[in-house]
Amino acid sequence: MLDYAKVILPKVSFSKQLFRKELAKCIQWVEPSEVQELHDWCYQNFKDKYPEILEELFSSVAA
Repeated sequence: MLDYAKVILPKVSFSKQLFRKELAKCIQWVEPSEVQELHDWCYQNFKDKYPEILEELFSSVAA
């Protein structure tokens, strides 16, 4: 599922609403052990474009 996230998120990053929706799904679908890797990858690739979405969605994930 992590690989899917790395493919789909760049493809939907043109739309703020679509990116948020897909990232929320990806966070739910990845294995708990992969959440940190998804977090790091998202911040590396999208922190300049959607920092508020990343903060909102990853802050709700239980660490």
